[in-house]
Amino acid sequence: MQWFGGRESNNVEDGNGSGGGGRGLIFGGGGILGVIGLLFYLFTGNDPQQIGIGRQSNDGYEQQTSSQIGSKSMQTHFVKVVLAGTEDVWDSLFRAEGRTYVKPKLFLYSEGVEAGCGYATSATGPFYCPADSKVYLDTAFFSEMQERFHAPGLAAEAYVIAHEVGHHVQNLLGVSAKMDDARNQMSKTEYNKLSVKLELQADFYAGVWAHYEQAKGKGIVIERSDIDSILIAAHAIGDDRLQKQATGHVSPDSFTHGTSAQRAYWFKKGFDTGDMKEGDTFGSADL
Repeated sequence: MQWFGGRESNNVEDGNGSGGGGRGLIFGGGGILGVIGLLFYLFTGNDPQQIGIGRQSNDGYEQQTSSQIGSKSMQTHFVKVVLAGTEDVWDSLFRAEGRTYVKPKLFLYSEGVEAGCGYATSATGPFYCPADSKVYLDTAFFSEMQERFHAPGLAAEAYVIAHEVGHHVQNLLGVSAKMDDARNQMSKTEYNKLSVKLELQADFYAGVWAHYEQAKGKGIVIERSDIDSILIAAHAIGDDRLQKQATGHVSPDSFTHGTSAQRAYWFKKGFDTGDMKEGDTFGSADL
């Protein structure tokens, strides 16, 4: 993925050094992993940060990651360029529909952060908080993607950001509010199924971003190998794969983000079509 020299967003806040502890944790929906951290804890009794996940190789498949391209400052530049790309794409798509795209903030942190939705540790993974319209990204997560999830590559990292921005799009479209309304009206199993549809739609929106980012021909340059990297990442963080690695068995009723195959499928559908109307996961008979 080529990105250096692209426009950088002004909506990235660096809060590193402000992490703390000792509060109630949020294992929030709206994350690339979301409640997977909580599932690890419930199933094993272990801190999710201490669980080694997926050490198998990808047939020698390796790509440069932002944590390998230089300093912390360079990593921040990368995040800013990717966020700027999402801003350009979604602003254009919203304007085409007669809507106004309100840009989210992206907050970089380490160890822990007090978000509008509660306190989160780095074990939560990247997440989006509808209450303050912010994407939260632990700066160590990209290294964990490679070391734990075996999903390296700048494109995979960009996918993580685009997925969280997808949740922001859902918030602007009123989907997040409907999820909140539904939370207290259905059983945990029923709500989990709804959560899967929410997360898969965010994967679809990440694919839509990649579709138009590729078509722009400037800023970020996405190649075929980048899409392969993203599909590997999507597959690596499916509920079935993570549960199997953590506990040795799979519990479909506790899925909240979708299987590996579903996550890869919905991203690819967004990338192939670039059509927001094709991303109605809530109306899909297959989910």
